[in-house]
Formats: sequence, C-alpha cells, structure tokens
Amino acid sequence: MGTQYTALVVGASGIIGNAVVRELKGRPEWQVRAMPRTFVEGVETIKVDLTDADATRQALEAARDTTHVFYAALKGGNGLLDEERINGGMLRNLLDGLKSVGAPLQRVVHYQGAKVYGVHLGPTRAPFYEDDPRHMTPNFYYAQEDLLRERAAAGDFEWSILRPDVVVGDIAGNPMNIVMVMGVFAALSKQAGVPLRFPGTQKVYSGVLAQTTDSAWMARASVWAALDPAARNEAFNLVNEPFRWERIWRRVADAFGMEVGPPQPFSLAKQMPLKAEAWAQLAAQHGLQTPDIEKLVGWWFGDFVFNTEFDMVSDMGKIRRAGFTEAVETEATIVSAIERLRAARQLP
Repeated sequence: MGTQYTALVVGASGIIGNAVVRELKGRPEWQVRAMPRTFVEGVETIKVDLTDADATRQALEAARDTTHVFYAALKGGNGLLDEERINGGMLRNLLDGLKSVGAPLQRVVHYQGAKVYGVHLGPTRAPFYEDDPRHMTPNFYYAQEDLLRERAAAGDFEWSILRPDVVVGDIAGNPMNIVMVMGVFAALSKQAGVPLRFPGTQKVYSGVLAQTTDSAWMARASVWAALDPAARNEAFNLVNEPFRWERIWRRVADAFGMEVGPPQPFSLAKQMPLKAEAWAQLAAQHGLQTPDIEKLVGWWFGDFVFNTEFDMVSDMGKIRRAGFTEAVETEATIVSAIERLRAARQLP
C-alpha cells in the first residue's frame, strides 16, 4: 500500500506527539512530518515559532501537502488569560498558514487534558462527560475548540478531539510525565535505603480517584480519530480504567526490587530538589543520560496528581460506542514505560 495521507504532528517532542509520530512512522499509508522535532529517527522536521504568524506561514511551505494535523503543542503563559491568548494564537497561526499554502487539509486531531473539565480550579463533578457544561473562561482549550468548530463550519476541514488524562509515556524531560516522577522517586528511595512510600495523601493512595492514558494506546486512537467517519467533529474521553494508586505503587516497587511502606505525605517540589547531588551520583554510577534532576522531573506535577482528593474519572462510553474499543491494562503500561526509560538510560 502506498502513501495515502500526509500528517503534520505539532508538539512532536512531547509525550503525546512523540507517540503519534512513532505510530504513524510504522504505517506505510502515512507520510509524517514533525514540528518542531521528534525523538523518532528518519522523520522530516519543521522548526518554527508558532507564535510568529509570518514565520509559520513561510515554514509551512514545506508541508503544503498536509492532509491531517495532530495538534499536541502547548506553551505556558503568565496566568490563564495569557495562556489562552498564546495557545489560541498558535493554533490559529498554524491553520492560517496551512490554508495560505493550499494544504488539502481533511481533519485536525486535537488533544485536551482534564483541564477542559475545570480540574485546575478545584473539585469537579465526576464522571466527566464530553457534553458537560463549560466553566467560566479563560480556558485555552475552549478557545482552540471554538476555533476548530468555526473553521469546520466554514468548510475548511473536519476535526476530532481526544481528552486524555495523566499521560503515561517514555519521554524524559517532560514536566508532566508521571512515570518519570515515580521512577526517579523510587530510584532515590532505594538509594537511601528506605521503602517506597507514597508521597501523597492516604485518601488518594487508597481511593479510586485516579486515571491515566497510555501514550502508545492514544496514538492508535489518534489514527482512528483521524480517519473514522464516527469521529468526525466529535470530542471523546480517552482514559484507562480507574485504579487505586496503592496497586500501582506495589507494581512500581516490584520493578525496582523494593518494599512498600505506608504513605508519607510531603511536597515533592520542596523536598526532592534537595536530592540533586544524590541523583547525580546515581546517574554517574549507572551511566544515565541526564544527571541534572531539574531537567528530568516536574515534581510539582507529582504533587498535583498525588494530592488531588476529588474524583478524576472520565466516562468512556462515547468513544466505545463510536467504535474505538481497544483496551490496555493500566499497571502494565506504567511498568512498560519504566522499562523503556531504563533502556534509554534515563532511569537506573
């Protein structure tokens, strides 16, 4: 089978984007380009600052045959309003640029986190359903979704949205990679001769409050979302089954050959930077790629995940009814990500 589709994966260096590039690279019917870069070898890359409209338009001359966009780019800002302005503008510049070069764009696959349901503002009502009412703006996901809807209504292209939560992958240096948080914490705990103790609250540890999304699984769902008629102009939750952190913690401890101790709540963001020298020693001992712990882990993200005491559960009925029915085991995906990070010499 020859090439039928040409993909532009935006945000290709992140957990989501890298997994999508890897999946598409293995499918002969797809040609794939990455923006701005990817860890997958043999993929053409386009480097551009998406906040610069003119530069974006010029750079996209090299992607004028794009049929599908997988948009996973994210840029922080000074508060929610600035975040909305920046990220809404980036997507607009990309779409305007592709239109200006005459790209035959068929569908945009976009990714939204649980922030679309307002979890960053405080306790929200679960399960989360795709048609839940919006909260008070600003929220950059709303701005981006409204832009997609506007362009689709004008006949420019179709769209599909996937809504993962706490994405599990094998990318080092991404501040929102919870597997790296757990892996580095476990390795340092073992080095210190202490059992693996959950650093969040007992309620989060033992309750059914959490969910994750495996990045490779989401990449396969992304291909479905890009092509299936049932995904046209629809948003879908995409999460693994809810679980107890207590079970996950035992599997992580087993992966590192450790015992599990009772939870000990404390701030990772305050405590773990003090272990920078200990990590540098581990990195030297095991020949690891990243001896600087601050470039490897976003401890603040671990604090958020391990201390969120309200339900974080998304309903999965809609996407299953639409036809994407593949399932994966949460515990296995986390252990697999740890092993891949070890193979890449990011964890001991």
